[in-house]
Amino acid sequence: MLIKTFGSAVYGVEATTITIEVNWIQNQGKDPMIVGLPDNAVKESLQRIESTFKTNSYEFPRTKVVVNLAPADLRKSGTAFDLPIALGILAASEQIPNPEALASYIIMGELALNGDIRPIKGALPIAIQARKEGFKGLIVPAVNAREAGIVNAVQVYGIRHINEVIDFFSNGENGLESTVIDTRDEFFRSQYDFETDFSEVKGQENIKRALEIAAAGGHNAILIGPPGAGKTMLAKRLPSILPPLSLQEALETTKIHSVAGKLSEHATLISRRPFRSPHHTISDVALVGGGGIPQPGEISLAHNGVLFLDELPEFKRTVLEVMRQPMEERKVTISRAKVAVDFPASFMLMASMNPCPCGFYNHPERECSCPPGSVQKYLNRISGPLLDRIDLHVEVTPVSFSELSAQKPGEASAIIRERVIRARDLQGERYRDHPGIYCNAQMSSRMLKQICVIGPAGAALLKAAMEKLNLSARAYDRILKVSRTIADLADSGEIKAEHLAEAIHYRSLDRAGWGG
Repeated sequence: MLIKTFGSAVYGVEATTITIEVNWIQNQGKDPMIVGLPDNAVKESLQRIESTFKTNSYEFPRTKVVVNLAPADLRKSGTAFDLPIALGILAASEQIPNPEALASYIIMGELALNGDIRPIKGALPIAIQARKEGFKGLIVPAVNAREAGIVNAVQVYGIRHINEVIDFFSNGENGLESTVIDTRDEFFRSQYDFETDFSEVKGQENIKRALEIAAAGGHNAILIGPPGAGKTMLAKRLPSILPPLSLQEALETTKIHSVAGKLSEHATLISRRPFRSPHHTISDVALVGGGGIPQPGEISLAHNGVLFLDELPEFKRTVLEVMRQPMEERKVTISRAKVAVDFPASFMLMASMNPCPCGFYNHPERECSCPPGSVQKYLNRISGPLLDRIDLHVEVTPVSFSELSAQKPGEASAIIRERVIRARDLQGERYRDHPGIYCNAQMSSRMLKQICVIGPAGAALLKAAMEKLNLSARAYDRILKVSRTIADLADSGEIKAEHLAEAIHYRSLDRAGWGG
């Protein structure tokens, strides 16, 4: 008897429906087989299924069983096909009544040897694809039910044991309660729930200003200062002043974390912008994504959020260089012999570094103990092209005792965030006719000529800065973009000389005084 069930395979951040055809051929051989480009994890499902059947008093056919995963030219990987294959075998061997009902559902889940259902990756894109293709419902592990339940117009059933889904189909699709999620309520309820706040920061007003500019325009930034000056502490508070995620951005971000298996148990939509802080020993594949089965890396997990690289010169040169193209294109393409997948990577880069190996070069009070040439060698660990892509170079100085001991709280993140949101609203209106562009940092070079028009005084100032600092064409573009953001924060329609002067000030590493 030939039976069809339906599962789903995730490639990149999109799902593809897989048809699982099970044919029980009586009186021909005894070895079951799976065809359709399965990997070893899929092939091993037969052993898990046989143990599950024996444990729960179901019969595993002793005649030939052929399982085909169609389309047969796509590679199938992972253990999530256990459950649809098992149900197909039960239906083909007439152990499930009304097998036609199986065709109305996408079914996914890994089987334990006793029939328990273990979690899967990518439940959210699978649910989106199920709705798109008009399936009646989705059956997934209970742990993934809330994640998949984000998608409306499709019934989502969470199960903990294979007996639950067998009883569901045996009882005329009754006995399971669908998971219903009020997506908007849960999303908006936790948008502003941050553990850190800028009101806790003593002093550092110039750094707060720089981070406000970075947040308002989506600009990359690097903080340079001695140990203990507060670089990491300030960077961790950046998400608290970023504009809240839109529902569309939240869905994009959640899909990536779902595919990577990074969502917490019983999670729904990610409501706050992600903040990723990988260690400096990370490999280039872990940072940008890849592997035999392409998986998103840290730059994709930071999509619509912040990627923080602490102690930037300590990262391997090759790791930093592979970021350059994704920073420009805001996506990364992972190519393999038979497949190429795109992962979104629209992130804000926030980095920090000491000015030299000992940490005290250019310190106002302490002497640098580094030997001659070592400061320049330390800075050369970061390539010029990468520094050109970082809009704001911000010097962080130590906080004085009087500032540390002051009882007056600093400006709260909520107040700064309101100014950032107003600036972003201006940019949203400006780029309304430019799909895919939402902030000043994403402007193309062609758009710069139309949007970043400067007067004679500003042009003279910028020319002098270009000649004195020997800036590249890319640094010129970055200064214009940052000055446009500063003007937006000041609610100014034109870019004035003072806006340009502040933007030029944030090019510390381009100055001749750095590196000896």
